[in-house]
Amino acid sequence: MTYQDYLKFVFALIFVISLMGGLSLLLKRFGFGQGGLGAMISPKNKRLKVIEITPIDPKHKAVLLQRDDIQHLVLFGANGDTVIETNIKAPQVQPEDKNETT
Repeated sequence: MTYQDYLKFVFALIFVISLMGGLSLLLKRFGFGQGGLGAMISPKNKRLKVIEITPIDPKHKAVLLQRDDIQHLVLFGANGDTVIETNIKAPQVQPEDKNETT
């Protein structure tokens, strides 16, 4: 094999790897990276949301999950998951009054 053959091989390998990376980014952009039926359900129809994630320490994090109008506080850690509080009512979002004077 000549030097040119090795160079062709390297460029072909880079090209194929970049195509695979581009395809994975494109699929993730359209929601296929979530797995299952997550990509087929429109965002308006989703019932489960992650509201907030707060790291406690390197091995633990607190996650506020919302299902419909009920929120749940869960602690994820190395030893397992613990439900801290459940049936938290989601706060009502009030529209901002643009005519309000300060």
